[in-house]
Amino acid sequence: MLHLKIQENEFFDENTQQFVIIPSQVITLEHSLISVSKWEAKHRKSFFRGLDNNDELMDYIKCMTITSKVNPLVYESLNTSQLKTIEKYINDPMTATTFRENNHRPRRNRVITSELIYCWMFSQNIPIECEKWHLNRLMTLIRVCSIENNPKQGRKMSRREIYSQNSALNAARRAKYGTRG
Repeated sequence: MLHLKIQENEFFDENTQQFVIIPSQVITLEHSLISVSKWEAKHRKSFFRGLDNNDELMDYIKCMTITSKVNPLVYESLNTSQLKTIEKYINDPMTATTFRENNHRPRRNRVITSELIYCWMFSQNIPIECEKWHLNRLMTLIRVCSIENNPKQGRKMSRREIYSQNSALNAARRAKYGTRG
């Protein structure tokens, strides 16, 4: 979670032609699967393809907000430093786990959505409570579970080994069924 203190700010309301004072407030943000899911429901596109403009970023920050009763003008008060802090928080891996990249695997151009991540969670028996985790930490857990649950990839057999194995299997079948061919 990220806690940001937004300083008191003054805005001019074009509609009422008056100045409006926004009191200081602490907001709490959470970069989680729930936040991504809310954002994707509104924008109808994959969050992981990137945010196209500042409005989408502001919408995502609103989706990340878990503080109740936030004045909508508070988001207009975010300064550059606070936006950089939010970006740093979103990009933080939140774990010490690292992976050795396997360059032999082809890259897929798969569109990743929140529903796909939920699917990965459930297929790895990860409890729903983890949807509130920092998204990078959740993705690391999914990857670790996938690696641990998949059998280790053995070395490739040579052509001679494949023929030998097939011959042995065929001989066993011939013996079992009493056939000659």
